[in-house]
Amino acid sequence: MSRFSGALQITDLDDFITPSQECIKPVQIQKTTSSTGSKIKIQEDGYFQIEEDGTKHKLQKVEITLADCLACSGCITSAESILVSQQSQEELLRVFEENKKTNMEDGRLAKLIVVSLSIQPVLSLALRYGLSPNECASKLTYYFKQLGADMVVDMTIADDFALLESQKEFVRRHRTVESHGTKNVLPMLASSCPGWVCYAEKTHGSYILPFISTTKSPQQIMGSLIKQWVGHNLGDRQIYHVTVMPCYDKKLEASRQDFFNKDTQSPEVDCVITAIELEQMMDKDGVSLGSLPDSKLSQPWISKPDSDVAPSLTRHIGSSSGGYADHIFKYAARELFGEECDNLEYKSLRNPDFKEVLLQKDGKVLLRFAIANGFRNIQNLVQKLKRGKSQYQYVEVMACPSGCLNGGAQVRPKTGSTVRELTTELENMYNSLPCQSPEENRNVMELYEAWLGGQESDKCSSVLHTQYHAVEKEETMLNIKW
Repeated sequence: MSRFSGALQITDLDDFITPSQECIKPVQIQKTTSSTGSKIKIQEDGYFQIEEDGTKHKLQKVEITLADCLACSGCITSAESILVSQQSQEELLRVFEENKKTNMEDGRLAKLIVVSLSIQPVLSLALRYGLSPNECASKLTYYFKQLGADMVVDMTIADDFALLESQKEFVRRHRTVESHGTKNVLPMLASSCPGWVCYAEKTHGSYILPFISTTKSPQQIMGSLIKQWVGHNLGDRQIYHVTVMPCYDKKLEASRQDFFNKDTQSPEVDCVITAIELEQMMDKDGVSLGSLPDSKLSQPWISKPDSDVAPSLTRHIGSSSGGYADHIFKYAARELFGEECDNLEYKSLRNPDFKEVLLQKDGKVLLRFAIANGFRNIQNLVQKLKRGKSQYQYVEVMACPSGCLNGGAQVRPKTGSTVRELTTELENMYNSLPCQSPEENRNVMELYEAWLGGQESDKCSSVLHTQYHAVEKEETMLNIKW
């Protein structure tokens, strides 16, 4: 049995990894002039500095930014518990209020606030309030507009971009291996989960990073689309972009310096809000989502931006985390081997969260793909890669068990219900939606030309792809294993 890494031994490996003892900013300690020094005492209401004469002073907590967490090697992924100033409910509401005052007071050009809805939190809130997915999206649109949003948009367009780019990237990598025998190209590992990417950067560094897909996540593709294409069409008006996500780690992703737009001098995504935070906001204000009126989604990327439409949500084939494995498998089978695969049959291996699918011809395995959800399965996958025992060409990797529908910031189960039961209900709701392939999305195909100058252009590569960075482990006393 393979040993787990020292970093992973710090916390529970089952699910979301919380801050480790190595966090670099627990409290702010002011220096004193005492010759003997002072002691720090932890009480229920905080940290206190005890002087020699017995007097005590409460220490102020340091506010940890998401940039601090990305730069610090102490934790693997800590967005669930850190103090977040720029990605909080309070910050979002502050921006809405400030924008309203700007409009009322002096007529200055206020920010254009755009909210992007991803499918997983919409389904989570739909189940929470007893709504259909389309009803939920419609009422969330009204809710955000009442708060002060100018536009609310559906993120399916970014999901489709991510799938199409991932498909092309895999085929390029596969052909590179076939023609040149290049190492560190396959397996290609999915890059849309920020918890997994953060873990790879901090724990396995430069060894694993070459395998991770360079295609941006849908959130960041949406950020580029909103800030670049929509922003360009609006002239000088500054955009504040909010995404609704199933995962706290998306806040970390949005804060990466790689996703800072130099032209607008702002992040591609300014604020990430989650399903559970929206539930808290509505509960605090006594708002029931089901009682709100309906409203229409905007389509600011088409030729007639005023033509708002009622929500008509769709799903992709495959997993509810985006369907990466299924889409890339089918595309690769057709492009590389001329094989059409109508129905993919996965085989569960160690557990339901680790499964594989094969393409075989004349007794030979042409493609071997896998889906690995949860850190236990990720750790096993990484260990196999390091020992040269992995046979996969592609792995869809998600940090959360059961994938994105069970994201760390989805609405939690009601009393008496289990996470597994809740996830099953969400899966059934997702599978009830009509299915649409990325190639059928006319807006995506038009934007490839109008915005990016074609699917093979240099701009397409620079806008829709990114890079990753190994974070060197800091040697502290807490790292020492006694």
